[in-house]
Amino acid sequence: MPYAGTPFDLSGHVALVTGAYRGLGLAIARGLAQAGARVVLNARRAEALEPALSALDAEGFEPDSALFDVTDAAAVQTAVGDITRAHGPVSILVNNAGIQRRHAFADFPDADWDAIMATNLTGPYRVSKAVLPGMMAARQGKIIHIASLMSELARPTVVPYTAAKGGIRQLTRGMAVELAPHNVQVNAIAPGYFATELNRALLDNAEFDAWVKKRTPAGRWGDPAEIAGLAVFLSSRAADYVTGQMITIDGGMSVAL
Repeated sequence: MPYAGTPFDLSGHVALVTGAYRGLGLAIARGLAQAGARVVLNARRAEALEPALSALDAEGFEPDSALFDVTDAAAVQTAVGDITRAHGPVSILVNNAGIQRRHAFADFPDADWDAIMATNLTGPYRVSKAVLPGMMAARQGKIIHIASLMSELARPTVVPYTAAKGGIRQLTRGMAVELAPHNVQVNAIAPGYFATELNRALLDNAEFDAWVKKRTPAGRWGDPAEIAGLAVFLSSRAADYVTGQMITIDGGMSVAL
């Protein structure tokens, strides 16, 4: 069926982006706002979120904020209820919030394993469940999980992160199958190495920086702004028949020898 106007117009949609105060989350929120969505930026602390809100406001958007920890089930439910009362039901959810810890596996602290799983895997589960009643009632919704190259590959010192992101791949597939009859599409974006604050330790490591540039056919780290277009596509009517997919954006790293 032909579209009336551009299939990438997100006007009238409410988009919640978790972990949106910097990096990929902020870039995605900006892209969704540019496409017409009402964006709600999430972080745990107001002071962390304020620069992002100010930046988008200065660019002519009217972002809102939702302060909650994705690992806190009660706080998630309260925040989604507040968003719904203020703007209407969330029709686009981007589960971007994530943390990283690096240790040799044999010495990995149990507390760090628990924190990574709670934020990177259980968090997307909790926030998705909270927005689903509104999506199912409206018979429309887009859920985008942020996966990783580590959903398919592995490297030393990040075993829990790899396990959690592998779980995101399967969470995406399972949710997509179950929610397709409700016209809710669920997909994942798997970024490669992007120049973000989360990767600061790697960016500052001259040997690792050189390895990324040599290993990536594009010869560089990704710029956070480069993820926005893919998020807009997966949030739009153009992706109404796309579900259960994990799309990698990595400058060619995952397909090169």
